[in-house]
Amino acid sequence: MRAALLIQRWYRQYAARLEMRRRYTWNIFQSIEYAGEQDQIKLYNFFGYLMEHFTPASSERSLISHIFRENDVVHDTEWERYFCYKSIEVSHGYHGPHLTFPMTFCEASKLVEAFKHKQLLGEAWKLLRVLPNINHVSTCHSKEITICGDLHGQLEDLLLVFYKNGLPSSEKPYVFNGDFVDRGKSSMEILLILFAFLLVYPNGVHLNRGNHEDHIVNLRYGFTKEVLGKYRVHGKKILKLLQKMFSWLPLATVIDGKVLVVHGGISDTTDLNVIARMERHKYVSALRPPKSSRRSAGGNRRAPRCTEGGEERNLHGPGARHAVQRRSLHSGSAVEEELRQRRQQAGLSQSLQELRRLVSSSSSSDEDDDDADDDDSDPQPRTPERDEWKQMVDLLWSDPMAQDGCQPNQVRGGGCYWGPDVTEEVLGRHHLQLLIRSHECKQDGYEFCHNRRVLTLFSASNYYEVGSNRGAYVRMGPDLVPHFIQYQSSQTCRTLTLRQSIGRTERSALCALREQLFAHKSDLLGAFQHYDPDNTGVISLKHWASAMEGVLKLGLPWRVLRSQLGTSTQDGMLDYREWIQDLVFSEPKHELSNASILETMYRNHSNLETIFRIIDTDHSGSLSFEEFRQTWKLLSAHLKTEVDDDAIADLALSIDFNKDGSIDINEFMEAFRLVALAVPS
Repeated sequence: MRAALLIQRWYRQYAARLEMRRRYTWNIFQSIEYAGEQDQIKLYNFFGYLMEHFTPASSERSLISHIFRENDVVHDTEWERYFCYKSIEVSHGYHGPHLTFPMTFCEASKLVEAFKHKQLLGEAWKLLRVLPNINHVSTCHSKEITICGDLHGQLEDLLLVFYKNGLPSSEKPYVFNGDFVDRGKSSMEILLILFAFLLVYPNGVHLNRGNHEDHIVNLRYGFTKEVLGKYRVHGKKILKLLQKMFSWLPLATVIDGKVLVVHGGISDTTDLNVIARMERHKYVSALRPPKSSRRSAGGNRRAPRCTEGGEERNLHGPGARHAVQRRSLHSGSAVEEELRQRRQQAGLSQSLQELRRLVSSSSSSDEDDDDADDDDSDPQPRTPERDEWKQMVDLLWSDPMAQDGCQPNQVRGGGCYWGPDVTEEVLGRHHLQLLIRSHECKQDGYEFCHNRRVLTLFSASNYYEVGSNRGAYVRMGPDLVPHFIQYQSSQTCRTLTLRQSIGRTERSALCALREQLFAHKSDLLGAFQHYDPDNTGVISLKHWASAMEGVLKLGLPWRVLRSQLGTSTQDGMLDYREWIQDLVFSEPKHELSNASILETMYRNHSNLETIFRIIDTDHSGSLSFEEFRQTWKLLSAHLKTEVDDDAIADLALSIDFNKDGSIDINEFMEAFRLVALAVPS
């Protein structure tokens, strides 16, 4: 009996340790993922601010203006000519399926095997345009309906769902709940398959828009790069077509009038009647709020605003309003002269660096202005366009939380967090009984919350790492009771024990975390030295954890992770200099005169690639030296730091391998990617 108790105690401790490792591994992956999304939204908001308040030379404005253009006023007949596949010359070496319209099931099945052509985009666009914002589906015409969550370019997961559940048809309808693209390598194949079955069974396949069906998000998370790599001749045209198609995707699906299916979630202002009436195609990117202006009682136009996470804030205050009417981003001599003249006209003498500090400090001062405006009963007007836009952002970006209420989603940077009380109110107001949403990776592929009134469904297995999570889909019959089918598409994870699977995922998460630490070495060292005024080289574990969170802001259990990050303590004190030296990664062999620019690159690797993709307007995959310099100037302005032109030129010359005066984007990003040399045990 005693032996049995000892074995039981040992096993419980063993299982608890595994669970602890699983949880902090999950926290690492999610924190880094959400921090990246927040960076993306901040970068886009910064570009929007530049467009509103800077009047640079035409060459500079053209760098980013193309992503902020209003929807082109183009007649349907012109778009139909643009979508026409007959003008595309098909090479004699092409052996894939040749599609005809209307499509048949046989052709759609062949496409599943081939995924190579692009003829169906125009036909799918025509169909999407006539679909309502909210699809209404009934289970009475079929035995069950299948709902899938995020796929994120993982074709093997979609094929496994079809293998286990059957291909879409009128008798086997599907709802795909957004985020078909990005992150994975087969986003285009997934889109072609889904559009093909949509054309064959328009009443049997229902597609909801996700937050990644957005061309701005695609710049960062891989879909833009994938399309340009797979379609070198027509890639730019395909991206433009898909940008238009994404804006026409429906926003929600309602099953039997009782189950609401949306990608992200809801908020305390969600109104399905407003959503049903909006012109969804106006919002090509959900990250961009509609333009609005108003005049105060004195007749002066109020400062433009930027909306973030559903809340508005002024971007510049009264002082900045007079100091910088419209500013240039360049630091070139001509533009510096223009800045100097404008500062003199305004009676000021600020340098460009001082102006940037003014821009950065203005947002906080204008928050005070907002409070004063509220006290004066002078709020930002609620226009139908702004209400619609907020409704869309909430549908695509929001996440549930355990506590009651509704608050901005500061972790992602967009949408909101909503609580059980909001779920009850919104579902009750629309006579619904269940909300199915996706948007968040769950270890088991699904998870209930809010008294089982909200179901999160995620269909991309092995999302963070092989073995990190299962995928799942739901079958729902007329009784509207969800039945879950879980899977993992990788054969490797099926042979791993639980301990091996957790260990593999843990190593991947810790490697990703070490990359973040390595990229913030200077800031971490400064934070550690703040707690070490006597310069002893050691600090307490408490101060180490505080410094880590203060710099990275990832919300991780740093004390628990300390032993996993490769250093030991003595008498509760940690040698932080030795700890930083243990963060070993291979660095590029390029000799740079300015080491700070290298650390800036590591820290803002994704932002830099996003700016590259934006500036590369012809999608050639390469930048001139001048475009490369402009990229760094945009990044430095976004980060509110100065980057020396000589350092940028030095970097450009060091990576121009064939000395042709241009820089290949992919080679550049890969050359400066961090690679772990060793992982401390």
